[in-house]
Amino acid sequence: MQDTSFSDIAIVSCGTLNLELNHLKREGFLDTRHIFYNTPGLHESPPELERQLIYRINKAKEIAPKVLVIYGGKFCYVNGDNPTRTMKKIIEEQGPDVTRIDATHCMDMLASEEERDRIAQEVASGEKVWWMTPGWIKFRHYVFKGWDRGLANENFPRHTGGAIVLDAIGYVDKYIEERPEDFLEYSDWMGIPIQPYPITLDRFKALLMDAAKKLLQ
Repeated sequence: MQDTSFSDIAIVSCGTLNLELNHLKREGFLDTRHIFYNTPGLHESPPELERQLIYRINKAKEIAPKVLVIYGGKFCYVNGDNPTRTMKKIIEEQGPDVTRIDATHCMDMLASEEERDRIAQEVASGEKVWWMTPGWIKFRHYVFKGWDRGLANENFPRHTGGAIVLDAIGYVDKYIEERPEDFLEYSDWMGIPIQPYPITLDRFKALLMDAAKKLLQ
């Protein structure tokens, strides 16, 4: 049973997760005042990610006393020009009423490393997998902005277990049904098969509640 309210919290999130967050809002789990979304795929542009993140945190502060940031820590923001500038540091600078979900990236928010290892063993016999969320399908041209086929060929084929989409909302099956050609073209561009794997949002909910409790204590 949910014992934590998000009514005094505004959320700032990577747009890649808007499918899951909007689902949780519709089902009543998230009674947040507002969800602000950054452009999906900004891990490719750390300066723009930081600019949008700080801007939207400040907007969120205008409507709620607490702000919860939905970004990973280890992989979502890597500043090559200033390696000591981390997501943790950016969040700390925003003050004590701002916190971040405890996860390394969006895939980790939906399935733990142990769960992903189990899924990879089950589906891909333990071979290396390229993990995605439904947002990586919907927002493909944001997430892989600037990638050409050459860059794709350098990165994806080494994942001999293919690409697995951690799908808790049935998005991929519907996408395949409605846009089969686009899905096949995406797989062809990556050079590896893409398949959805059904999961629940239990881990995501637990992480959100943990972060909310931290903010409200």
